[in-house]
Amino acid sequence: MAHNARPIQLFRNLNAKVAAIPMILTALVIFVGGTVWTVVYSFTKSNLLPKLRWVGFDQYERLWSANRWIVSIENLMIYGICSLIFSLLIGFVLAALLDQKIRFENTFRTIFLYPFALSFIVTGLVWQWILNPDFGVQSVIRSLGFESFTFDPLYNEDIVIYGILIAGLWQGTGLIMCLMLAGLRGIDEDIWKAARVDGIPMWKTYVFIIIPMMRPVFITTLVLIASGIVRVYDLVVAQTSGGPGIASEVPAKYVYDKMFLGQNLAQGFAGSTMMLLSVLVVLIPWAYLEFGGKKRV
Repeated sequence: MAHNARPIQLFRNLNAKVAAIPMILTALVIFVGGTVWTVVYSFTKSNLLPKLRWVGFDQYERLWSANRWIVSIENLMIYGICSLIFSLLIGFVLAALLDQKIRFENTFRTIFLYPFALSFIVTGLVWQWILNPDFGVQSVIRSLGFESFTFDPLYNEDIVIYGILIAGLWQGTGLIMCLMLAGLRGIDEDIWKAARVDGIPMWKTYVFIIIPMMRPVFITTLVLIASGIVRVYDLVVAQTSGGPGIASEVPAKYVYDKMFLGQNLAQGFAGSTMMLLSVLVVLIPWAYLEFGGKKRV
């Protein structure tokens, strides 16, 4: 009986298994294969075309000795930390406010989520116009009589990354708000009633009761934000093209420029591999928290 049951189990849901074959092949050949190919050729001296001429870690040494790459990593860290903190904070606050069953909730939710429907290029161009000192925020404020007012982050190399951050927050916070709102709506109403009966202040209810219960939502949100941080590219190109100078350079733009403009494939592959490592730094803790960290019963 056991030997007969095994073939039956093998052919169960056969149509679904056959339908999954193209997806599996795509994942193995394109994603896994492409990743391995990129890592392998990062150890070669490939210029215009890929070629297996091994140079060891020379490309990585050149990468980390390049000032432009160092600046891009610093910018990514500043953008990433600020984006992570402010996206979660603003998104959760907006979700908490909408969760109060306010009037016109659907209208406000649509307004906050609308920027996410725009491409990063469109968002970047819009904010490039808003932050332009000649006809943007600075011009409007000065026209009101504040002649000494200065607000030109995209033209100041010391704070240009924060100008890009503003555009990124404007576009992405709406999605975070919706995820947080879905998590809040999943909290049992009896928990809120019990907290009110016990006289627990609203802020303590959120900090010590609600937020810990929303752990899966926060983990998912963190992964989404982190993946967006690592591959930030469009906003930079649309707003500053990496300028002034190289002040707003980011790793994704560095890789693109090296591969397609500098005709240095191996250097671009080395940068791509370092970006892959940064993604793994995010995914491995997430996988551990979601699967490995759970207590087995």
